[in-house]
Amino acid sequence: MATPKPAAAAVRKKAVVDLEHYAPAYLTWIANKLSGGASSAYLRAFDVGIETWRILVLLAIEDRLTAQSISRTIGMDKASVSRVFKSMQADGLVSFDLDDKDGRLRLATITDKGRALHDRILELAQERERVLLSVLSAEERRTLLNLLRRLHDNLPNVEQATAAFLAQHYPDARARRSRG
Repeated sequence: MATPKPAAAAVRKKAVVDLEHYAPAYLTWIANKLSGGASSAYLRAFDVGIETWRILVLLAIEDRLTAQSISRTIGMDKASVSRVFKSMQADGLVSFDLDDKDGRLRLATITDKGRALHDRILELAQERERVLLSVLSAEERRTLLNLLRRLHDNLPNVEQATAAFLAQHYPDARARRSRG
């Protein structure tokens, strides 16, 4: 067997992410796989994708929402929300009016057709959640949701710490427009 070259040995000793203990990896993998599976199922059964479903969920809870408020809530960029809104309007799932207080703001409202679609997809979404969480006890499910809420609430601190780290270690890093 050949002896590794010093350069190859040095490469192996560099710092790497320990994926078994790196929480962002698990959060990303779970979210990506859940989202991909849901999107595929919703397209097959209802001819809509995950983005439409996410917006329907929010509009079923709130009477009238702007693209900006949806963008802030689900972390989808505003341009994508606007594109999905356009498609949803063409399909008769939402309607729009102008805000009484600020005539520049367009407020989306779920239509009866949109509500009916929401209710049909909801059954499948809840079944997927039931199966996902079936490996946890009731207490573990409550704990998981509390922990996820705390992590979500801590995201602004993560962004502040990231900005501070970049300013200290990479002062020439350019500020770029957020991607969502």
